[in-house]
Amino acid sequence: MTVQLPNSLAARDIAHVLHPYTNLVKHETAGPLVIERGKGIYVYDDQGKEYIEGLAGLWCAGLGFSEAALIDAAVEQMRKLPFYHGFGHKTTPPVIELAEKLKALSPVPVGKVFFAEGGSAANDTLIKLIWYYNNARGKLQKKTILSRMRGYHGVTVATASLTGLPANQRDFDLPIAGIKHVDCPHYYRNAEPGESEADFVARLARNLDAFIEAEGADTIAAFFAEPVMGAGGVIVPPKGYYPAIQQVLKKHDVLSISDEVICGFGRTGRMWGAEALDYKPDFVSCAKQLSGAYLPISAVLVPEQVYNVIRDNSGKIGTFGHGFTYGGHPVSAAVAVRALQIYEERDILGHVNRVSPRFQARLKTLNDHPLVGETRGIGLIGAVELVADKATKRAFAPSAGVGAACMAFAQEEGLIQRAVAGDSMAFCPPMIITESEIDEMFDRFERALERTAALVEREGLRQKV
Repeated sequence: MTVQLPNSLAARDIAHVLHPYTNLVKHETAGPLVIERGKGIYVYDDQGKEYIEGLAGLWCAGLGFSEAALIDAAVEQMRKLPFYHGFGHKTTPPVIELAEKLKALSPVPVGKVFFAEGGSAANDTLIKLIWYYNNARGKLQKKTILSRMRGYHGVTVATASLTGLPANQRDFDLPIAGIKHVDCPHYYRNAEPGESEADFVARLARNLDAFIEAEGADTIAAFFAEPVMGAGGVIVPPKGYYPAIQQVLKKHDVLSISDEVICGFGRTGRMWGAEALDYKPDFVSCAKQLSGAYLPISAVLVPEQVYNVIRDNSGKIGTFGHGFTYGGHPVSAAVAVRALQIYEERDILGHVNRVSPRFQARLKTLNDHPLVGETRGIGLIGAVELVADKATKRAFAPSAGVGAACMAFAQEEGLIQRAVAGDSMAFCPPMIITESEIDEMFDRFERALERTAALVEREGLRQKV
């Protein structure tokens, strides 16, 4: 139990703040880690302790925590025009420039760009656009949206329904009707005994085909997928997965969406995760590293043929009745424009590709550890899955709290990361990280892992059920 001094920042937080993704009972005694400032890949708490931010905040601070050019872009735009909107034929110069840049960078042809405040709002918008589109073209039954088990697409009512993780749905009365989940492409956990990766991919494609046919292809509207599944455990699908899945989707006239909220803008070593995984979607959603996380903004890249139908339908109705007060906020857009310029000017993609071999090599060395069942990753994103039994792949009991313990030990060692999907320890550092900083990050993690192993043995956590 942590004792909080009266009127300290921690005590005031406990008294007043409702925290997301937090055990609220534990928070009242443990209290928060108060982060006060950042520099490069590091953040510092209110006691001055340094941490490597091993998850780039929430998979998002690609340029770290002290990029002066982004701060300057925000200040300059604040002085010109601190707020405006896009309703009723209005626009601002940064929004126009950002839309042009995103269309030029897109992995697929784009007609128009729609702006929102975050990934959840972008994906929620996509669900509405797809329903609107199918109503406009007379396909009134083609409404069911498919996602995957362990996928993550947001926390609005609709996108939390898309998200295939129990904690996001339990006791929230989710998922809503019209959203269904199909196979997770995690070979380590879901392959059958003796099944090759190619056979696993073929089986998942057959399963999807059978699912759509059983539901009725005239009822299935779209399929959402993160190129690399983030919060579900940093799951990188086997080679050939997306081409096989897309062949099924095209057969049944099902639209595909690449949720690039985590993967976009260089994280995988390509500008888009879809490019790295041979995924050719109809739509793209993006956020997070779009502005380097310095201000909230997201975007939906809409294909021309879909836009044309939406345009004509809005003409019949009299308006396109969707939008957000802060969607395309001019300051956020100006920062995003500058972030995209920096990615190009400083060859961030080249940097990621130069340092990611060290990242992936350090990740893979952990495969030999007695607690590690699998390591997986691509570019500058990865995960270490902790297991009770390497031979059988038996997971720790959730009540053992092994991932949470490892995360706490890492924090004590000066590394902030997250345990996702149970006991998978996720890594997603700022893309500006150097090879020496990668080594320091994994050195800190290895010390935490050894402390976790000692705890497991001391408390007999392998046997806990």
